[in-house]
Amino acid sequence: MFDGKSILITGGTGSFGKRYVQTILNRYKPSRLIVYSRDELKQYDMQQVFHEDCMRYFIGDVRDGERLKVAMKGVDVVIHAAALKQVPAAEYNPMECIKTNVHGAQNVIESALAAGTEHVIALSTDKAANPINLYGATKLASDKLFVAANNISGGTGTKFSVVRYGNVVGSRGSVVPFFEKLLSEGRTTLPVTDPRMTRFWISLQQGVDFVLKNFQRMQGGEIFVPKIPSVRITDLVTAMAPEAKMDIIGIRPGEKLHEIMCPADDSHLTLEFDDHFVITPTIRFVGRVQSYKENLLGEVGRDVTEGFEYNSGSNPHFLGAEEVRVFNAQAVR
Repeated sequence: MFDGKSILITGGTGSFGKRYVQTILNRYKPSRLIVYSRDELKQYDMQQVFHEDCMRYFIGDVRDGERLKVAMKGVDVVIHAAALKQVPAAEYNPMECIKTNVHGAQNVIESALAAGTEHVIALSTDKAANPINLYGATKLASDKLFVAANNISGGTGTKFSVVRYGNVVGSRGSVVPFFEKLLSEGRTTLPVTDPRMTRFWISLQQGVDFVLKNFQRMQGGEIFVPKIPSVRITDLVTAMAPEAKMDIIGIRPGEKLHEIMCPADDSHLTLEFDDHFVITPTIRFVGRVQSYKENLLGEVGRDVTEGFEYNSGSNPHFLGAEEVRVFNAQAVR
């Protein structure tokens, strides 16, 4: 569905954006592939790798609605990946996080509607489910904006959906490269916030593939959640440095012991498919599909039990230390 299409990705110079661009170029023949981001150096570096005729690079911030509307003219498909994502930084700089993650989301929506874009998927996070930190709260607000946008698309027919998943192995600012840096410096002790901590675990390529698949599935208004394994922080340390000691430093501002992707309070809205869940909208859309049990690929979902919660601590699929080591090695290829 991407051949001959004009595609734009916000935050396109990030970890997800670069892998997404690489995947699109390898598999499809888009008419235009637009990287929209605010860092000229990162764009320059990316242009040295991806310089096909279809590539376009736009300097701009999602906070700048007018610039975004210019960049989105004639665009068929949008992936919204731009966000401020560091939990402690958001706690200390709340308004900056709100400007990018909430106001920026609304700018993406308005620009897509103005351009008559066909499909928009916004990337979310497990921290948006029952949020206790500002980053998660802004992403929950963003999710709500994108879902509700289906009710104002009117005659444009633009469809908006959300993809929510957990920690991406090796992404910038995440725990794996942080531990790798410490180990490369000769550290024999790794900082662990709490030995009970668990996280959902997904590779960058799995995240990209899941997003691409959901463009084919989406009817508008869904929050797509992949079925992925969980990892214990202690097993991650063992996988990366079996001889390393752990320095228990305590939970950082805004952190949880376990992450949730499908909250129990949304169990009445949640459908289970073979390899993913869908959280359906709380609101009804005028003139739009009202049942999400069968998606556009013909996959059929079923209601989850009342009170069901998809939680990294109670996930039936955990990776052991050796499995984490193998998974991480494969994820960075």
